[in-house]
Amino acid sequence: MTAKPPPASAPGSVTAGTVTTAVPARLDRLPWSRWHWMIVVGLGTVWILDGLEVTIVGNIAGRLAEPGSGLHITAAQVTGTAAALYVAGACSGALFFGWLTDRHGRKKLFMVTLAVYLGATALTALSFEAWWFFLFRFLTGFGIGGEYAAINSAIDELIPSTYRGRVDLIINGSYWLGAIGGALLSIVMLDTGIFPTDVGWRLSFALGVVLGLVILLVRRHVPESPRWQFIHGRGEQAEQLVDEVERAIEREHGRRLPPPRGTLTIHQRRSIGFGLIAKTVFRRYPRRAVLGLSLFIGQAFLYNAITFGFGTILITFFDVPTGHTGYYFAVIAAGNFLGPLLLGRLFDTVGRRIMISSTYLLSGVLLFGTAWLFGRGSLTATTLTACWCVVLFFASAGASSAYLTVSEIFPMETRAMAIAFFYAIGTAAGGISGPLVFADLTASGVVSDTVLAFQVGAGLMCAAGLVAAFLAVKAERRSLEDIAEPLSVTPEERRPAA
Repeated sequence: MTAKPPPASAPGSVTAGTVTTAVPARLDRLPWSRWHWMIVVGLGTVWILDGLEVTIVGNIAGRLAEPGSGLHITAAQVTGTAAALYVAGACSGALFFGWLTDRHGRKKLFMVTLAVYLGATALTALSFEAWWFFLFRFLTGFGIGGEYAAINSAIDELIPSTYRGRVDLIINGSYWLGAIGGALLSIVMLDTGIFPTDVGWRLSFALGVVLGLVILLVRRHVPESPRWQFIHGRGEQAEQLVDEVERAIEREHGRRLPPPRGTLTIHQRRSIGFGLIAKTVFRRYPRRAVLGLSLFIGQAFLYNAITFGFGTILITFFDVPTGHTGYYFAVIAAGNFLGPLLLGRLFDTVGRRIMISSTYLLSGVLLFGTAWLFGRGSLTATTLTACWCVVLFFASAGASSAYLTVSEIFPMETRAMAIAFFYAIGTAAGGISGPLVFADLTASGVVSDTVLAFQVGAGLMCAAGLVAAFLAVKAERRSLEDIAEPLSVTPEERRPAA
């Protein structure tokens, strides 16, 4: 859209069902501040809980299958059935809460989804039969799926365009801080010299609930997205919120902010129907839809199909004791976090297309190499972990960029639902079928089966990287409204889809 100079009056004026606002431009020109740190802490830290949760389940699979655990369940059921149900819940929750997020706002839903997540996690700790464990793994996933839709949309709408790429990647990568904590925590919790066999794993889930309650307290202070507000008939609230933020940042930095660089005129609307969302995603932006599906399917197979079974691989092929798998997982989790942390800035400077395609392709090629070495019997538990650490350094940055991509390349009115849709479809393809298929492959004790699992994940990552090389959108340092024009924009400002 062609930006026009801001009006001499206040930047938010409403006439005949339309609103002219400079809110997007005002948010994008803000310097980094304590307010932005509050958003990062309040919203981003939930991925730490997700990482803690998934890692604990992967590492306690062997313990849950042991006599005296309090559950009659096998390790394959934990890493296969329960993992698939967790992901199925996440896909369902993403679609359900994604629709509600676009309809009722980001803030309401990121409070509700965290509450669902916490309640289901607490009840998982009380499991006494396999069916109970399966049910609440599904409901825990249901809550976390809603988190993906509500939080990623809110983060990208609140963070200035200059920092959006690196912040989004680091926040999504913070999942692996939780994975490190979960891996190390499982070492202590699985030590029968400290906790009985049927108690340690329950306390692991309980600790996640405690941490989640702390995050819930911080999250109360995170505001609604002003971008969502001005489209949904709450323009005055959006202007008031941005006014307050600007004053606080000017006091913090000791200088006046520069004027915004343009306005936007839209027709306000209360809700967006599924039909319009589908038409927008698949008819207006078909190339972007292919890109989103490719990125999500590739990373979902790599992570959900293989890393869920990493502990089983160590136990089966290298005789690593159940209580020691956490040490190895902590190492690859560190590699996963360092990827987005160290490479994130390049997504804003070098650019989305080069960085997305290169991280996917590099991780795929390196995983093919790891599969070859594993098949030759050249690896030990330590060297396999080192190989995975390098693979996932690049894969984690690429996987995080998938969430960033679908969040910023579709119109604001569809953002949460677009995240939910691509997350659900991609994760269902790789995250439900993956654990069910590969749980048997990685636990079979047959080297060629595990090599095949590695090769499938590697092939899909390479394929997604090639798609990104041709279809990735130049979104770095650009306003969300410039990347994908809002559906509510007035006809005189409308332009053809890119």
